[in-house]
Amino acid sequence: MNVHRSAAVPSATAVIGAVALTAVTALTGLASPAAAAPTPTPSVALPSGLYGTADPTYDGVWRQSLALLAQDTVGVVPAAEAVDWLTGQQCADGSFGAFRADPAAPCGPKLMVDSNSTAAAVQALAALGGQDAVADKAVTWLKSVQNADGGWGYSPGTPSDTNSTALVIGALAAAGEKPADVTRSAEAGKPGKSPYDALLTLTTPCADGGAFAYQPDKKGKLTANADATAAGVVGALGAGLAPKPGENASAPVCTDSGPATPEQAAVNGAAYLAKAVAKDGHLTSVLPGSENQPDYGNTADAVVALAAQGGPEQAAKPLAWLEKNAGGWADQGGPAAYAQLVFAAHATGTDPRAFGGLDLVTSLNATGPAPRSTGGTDQADGSGSAKGEQGDKKGDEKEDDGDDGGFGVWWTVGVFLVAGIGIGFLISGRRKQQ
Repeated sequence: MNVHRSAAVPSATAVIGAVALTAVTALTGLASPAAAAPTPTPSVALPSGLYGTADPTYDGVWRQSLALLAQDTVGVVPAAEAVDWLTGQQCADGSFGAFRADPAAPCGPKLMVDSNSTAAAVQALAALGGQDAVADKAVTWLKSVQNADGGWGYSPGTPSDTNSTALVIGALAAAGEKPADVTRSAEAGKPGKSPYDALLTLTTPCADGGAFAYQPDKKGKLTANADATAAGVVGALGAGLAPKPGENASAPVCTDSGPATPEQAAVNGAAYLAKAVAKDGHLTSVLPGSENQPDYGNTADAVVALAAQGGPEQAAKPLAWLEKNAGGWADQGGPAAYAQLVFAAHATGTDPRAFGGLDLVTSLNATGPAPRSTGGTDQADGSGSAKGEQGDKKGDEKEDDGDDGGFGVWWTVGVFLVAGIGIGFLISGRRKQQ
């Protein structure tokens, strides 16, 4: 899911290397699979428990978390070494960064820890069960870096954005917390703001589509953004990366009447997404140079959001488009891309083992160590026959409340690239209105 803003695209100050180009095209779908560059040789040795063969420097924890969570939704029990690799990436303070080549070494000041990697890891580990200590420590860290407006930015101390805030909401819910009760106050003794308060400040009025913005621009203006909207819808519903199908069968209608609530913000955002995919069945890339190409990853996110808010029928058109067209993108994107499609199938009650002729589960499993159990046919409620082998889930009474809704991969990759190799314009996709 997820680093868009509003404004003009800044000038490029660095040349895109092979790692950057491949990370963006393969994981985000912001270029057609046929046009994507070949995967570069990883700059670090690939751990045996890691999913995927591309360089993990900028997305190791992210793609591992998505892969494990996607497997859990379909009843696959991953290899112990895959889970151990993820837990071994945690820093002493509970946070996660994109990738630690030497997990035995302490996390130093050069490691960029972030809310997104940490929240994704929490969602995966909470779903798998048996990792309460790791998940709880990560949640404690997330709470410690909550902004005074109730939200989260990508990195500690950065302004809140829709995608990061929504992703943390999913992590909190997965860990058994009530997101509305997780608050931070700007002043001692004053009422604190919750993540939902932060999300509501990032919504646009119905006159502007009812969408979510990623962040305000420098002048405070909010610009509608489709990827942020997909994230915001799911976050406003209190879900995360792999939500169940919603039960509201009526088409979403944007309205500004009445008090602003997370529920209405989700409806308004879904109405915006429904309109965005109505013509072609997909969202369109805003990455410079590929503006007229389909955006596969964010379309998958839109499917998840539409289905989570209004049920499978609301996502039928973009789902059909994905089933017909997303196979090549998933093959190029690897575990994170397969996981996004699994989330789309899960949210719509579609069989991920027969997704437009593709077996997403087998393909995802093949990107990592052989799972302990491949489970049975995916159930609409996401239950799997072998799920319990990973250990008892924390708080069985919350059932699948920690399942979450898919936010595109490319925002995470964009920020990692900016931090790692200084390619400033790769995060500018959110700076253009979708």
